[in-house]
Amino acid sequence: MRVSIKDIAKAASVSHSTVSRALSDSPLVKAETKAHIQRLAQEMGYTPNAIARSLVTQKTRTVGVVVTTITDPFVAEVVQGVEDAAHENDYSVILASSASEPERELAAVEMLRAKRVDSLIVTSSRVGALYLEHLERIGVPVVLVNNHNRQSGRYTFSVSVDNQHGGHLATEHLIKRGHRRIGYVAGPANHSDDAERMAGYCQALDEAGILFDPTLVVSGNGRLDGGERTLRTLAGLAEPVTAVFCYNDMTAIGLLSAARRAGISVPENLAVVGFDDIPLAAHVYPPLTSIAQPQRDMGRQAMNMALALMVADDATAPFSDVVVKGRLVVRETT
Repeated sequence: MRVSIKDIAKAASVSHSTVSRALSDSPLVKAETKAHIQRLAQEMGYTPNAIARSLVTQKTRTVGVVVTTITDPFVAEVVQGVEDAAHENDYSVILASSASEPERELAAVEMLRAKRVDSLIVTSSRVGALYLEHLERIGVPVVLVNNHNRQSGRYTFSVSVDNQHGGHLATEHLIKRGHRRIGYVAGPANHSDDAERMAGYCQALDEAGILFDPTLVVSGNGRLDGGERTLRTLAGLAEPVTAVFCYNDMTAIGLLSAARRAGISVPENLAVVGFDDIPLAAHVYPPLTSIAQPQRDMGRQAMNMALALMVADDATAPFSDVVVKGRLVVRETT
């Protein structure tokens, strides 16, 4: 049977209120008595009733995290950063996946709120852009990762990389290598980070006096299969590209795999740059040049922002969105 506070009180010959104070490390209980009660609780296998505690404190000490997919290495690193910071602050994490579907993401948000999480962290969100008013009604802090919060909100803030700066870095690097026919493999449709990375691509082309050619922009989906499919389109152009900037590393790795099967030598015939610098990027062949995001640190910052928002007195607290810069990591694909 589950050991209760009353069981410990009986064994220690004290009141159950004394046990409750001792287990919460209250200074009102003598150090010797506190140590005795805490030792008894451990020996008897006592675990706090989180549900009962949340009814008293109105806090569950849990944060809900909604991700696009658990198979994305970028997401995994961000979530690890969230969990690290949560653990250090005695918080638990509940994870839900949206499969990049706005309706499913919204349902996941609703489910987590029904579980009375104290805050929500949502990665690569489309809900953040489409349903800000709904998020406001939820009434708990929401931190978006890699989705700029373009509308002001009482509870909703974001931690993101400067996507346009990263897109510019990647394209500028290829231009400095002498490339003029540079393709862009896009990410999931209607994602703000994709639009911003492409804006950086266009900016670098314009600064170098290279006319933008819409036929060099092909649709991907942010996954390996999307990168694989796009090689056929790029290779089939009347004047093939000599370099490609990909929306993310998974896209780039898929493209590299297709290029190897097609006998296209990288970087001799085709230079490739990814985005994210996931751990796998350094271990594919050839090792992938990429724009590195501080993924784990972004997760930590998102959790720390959520914690700060939870204890803020009111909506006028001095919080602002966090934007970090990516950096170019040059490897053998360029």
